[in-house]
Amino acid sequence: DKKQSIYSLQGAAPREFDRMQAQFKAKFDAAGAGFQETTLDYSFRSSAAILRLVDQTFDNRIAAGFAKDSQHVAFKSDLPGRVDLWPVVEKVDDEDDRVWYDPVDRRSSKHHSVVLADQIAKSIQTLIGEKHTIPTDGDAAGTFNKRPIRAGDFLILVQRRSALFSEIIRACKAHDLPIAGADRLKVGAELAVRDLGALLSFLATPDDSLSLATALKSPLFGWGEQQLFDTAHRRTQDHLWQAIRSKPEDFPDTFPTLRDLRDNVDFLRPYDLIERILTRHDGRRKLLGRLGTEAQDGIDALLSQALAYERTAVPSLTGFLVWMKTDDLDIKRQIDSASDQIRVMTVHGAKGLEAPIVILPDTGKRDNPVRGDMVKMGDVPVWKAKEADTPARMKTAIDDKKESQLNERMRLLYVALTRAEKWLIVAGAGDMGKTSEDSWYNTIQAAMVHSNAVDAAFPSVGMVKRLTHGDWDAPTEIPAKTTQPTAAVLDPVFTRTAPAHVEKQKTLSPSKMDGAKALAGPAALDEDTAKAYGTLVHWHLEHPHAQGPAPSNLSDDLIEQAAVEARAVLDAPDLANIFAADALAEVTISAPFGSHRLHGTIDRLIITPTSVIAIDFKSNVIVPADPDRCPDGILRQMGAYQIALQAVYPSHKIETGIVWTKTQTLMMLTHDLVFAALKSSPYLDV
Repeated sequence: DKKQSIYSLQGAAPREFDRMQAQFKAKFDAAGAGFQETTLDYSFRSSAAILRLVDQTFDNRIAAGFAKDSQHVAFKSDLPGRVDLWPVVEKVDDEDDRVWYDPVDRRSSKHHSVVLADQIAKSIQTLIGEKHTIPTDGDAAGTFNKRPIRAGDFLILVQRRSALFSEIIRACKAHDLPIAGADRLKVGAELAVRDLGALLSFLATPDDSLSLATALKSPLFGWGEQQLFDTAHRRTQDHLWQAIRSKPEDFPDTFPTLRDLRDNVDFLRPYDLIERILTRHDGRRKLLGRLGTEAQDGIDALLSQALAYERTAVPSLTGFLVWMKTDDLDIKRQIDSASDQIRVMTVHGAKGLEAPIVILPDTGKRDNPVRGDMVKMGDVPVWKAKEADTPARMKTAIDDKKESQLNERMRLLYVALTRAEKWLIVAGAGDMGKTSEDSWYNTIQAAMVHSNAVDAAFPSVGMVKRLTHGDWDAPTEIPAKTTQPTAAVLDPVFTRTAPAHVEKQKTLSPSKMDGAKALAGPAALDEDTAKAYGTLVHWHLEHPHAQGPAPSNLSDDLIEQAAVEARAVLDAPDLANIFAADALAEVTISAPFGSHRLHGTIDRLIITPTSVIAIDFKSNVIVPADPDRCPDGILRQMGAYQIALQAVYPSHKIETGIVWTKTQTLMMLTHDLVFAALKSSPYLDV
């Protein structure tokens, strides 16, 4: 398919298509056999809306390889689709308004590339977050549904890895969007590799304080600026490693790792040493946690380099560091849509790929120079002359070269447009030029106008030009299938010593201590009903002004009886101080209790400058005549309150008492009485 010949850098020449076609035709004709000239008009990927734009964009561009009057046919003729053209982000000169400590290559937040990158990230975030939908490919019956848009639907294509390329990745990360990172990595430039390289440089040369400081600031050790300054600037030793080694107790998380690596550096091959950093000392997890999953490829490439080095040279650490700096390894990352991440790559790298939603942001004006000092005139390469001295024949050769480059750029645009399945989004920032030949944006804009594109609203962008096919929102929505990737987790037993087992501290509840809670005698109610009745009385005492029915499943007679009993307590003159405004109600308390922990709630707490009185409500049917006859379970409960309150208020006098709701009387309990009950408990060690 001559329309997709975009690799002149590898020697591909589209004119060879025509030459070979003519040669085969001549031989077929000489043999008396019919020769059929066919074109690839059917598209099994894109919606008719996208193909309509493609046909309009490349209409009459025969020199670029597009046949005259050739029209694409959508195999999925009913698949809804749309093409959006965003407004241009106007060019802004990057003013030097950075603070002094910012990197010199960081662009201003007002720069057009930064603005467009943030616009793209916000739009993707809105489309995913607000559950916008996209049509599905359809089933065997030709029925189209729709599903929520997800991150893996987006493929962002650029012409080159320029500033906009890195700004888009930065903006997506800043908006917490799942992004696969760059599609091509220079191993030596990766932050994770540079951090590991700094640590290896220190291990090879302990006096290299700069490399050690770099490693300490990296995720491998996580030092802050202040900690590093305090250690390095105020040291009395010549080298940073000496300062750390002289006070190992000040660096409990750093010194053991450095000591272990220094002890093994002379005995391990470079690969084994790197693997020891990554696995035994948890370096891989730390680097990926700070730098993201895309750092994985750089780390793995470094390990592969170490193995390759060991196959060809004596495996010394110093030799490996020199070899690593001189070998400028460039790797292509395999990024697929199954990972459900946004993909950002060049159009050249996307050849053969596809995505439901394709964004083309790098559509601005580009120069078309003939690079190099040589130019071919026929089959003879000659030196290029200065422009003023260029002879006519050489000028013709240069113009032909420029025309060839322009045609290949148009074929590159064709590849970019046809990567989209359902939604194509075209954007631009900076200088777009004045004619359709100056930029992709102008070319596409002219095609949109001829295709009668209409105005439409786009989230986070505003009004855009839109070309549609079918009803985007008509299909029935189905839930998206989501798969949660399972990450392999290394058992901690391989990286650290298991902590000593610590027995969980037993928690005690004062109201559930052992011992009788009521005096023996004829019971008016069964145990469960008595508990429910007591709970209801407590509720009325806690909510004296509550309106509406009380929360209970008791009979109407018992509900009424509980309300009357509680009201009698609230109205008793002798108990007025218990319900005074300064008395605390339902006070939660937690305190040490021997070898255990006490958690409980005190019904009423009266605090004075010198004393604390804890009051508990009891709805027992049989009320003891005096404190000595109070049930052991109640005495132990109040004793627990007394010990807990003594821990909270060590300088106060602690007193406890019971309000018997049946008789509306207050019974104060002595310290010796409740403490004796606690000591007799077989379960407490107080």
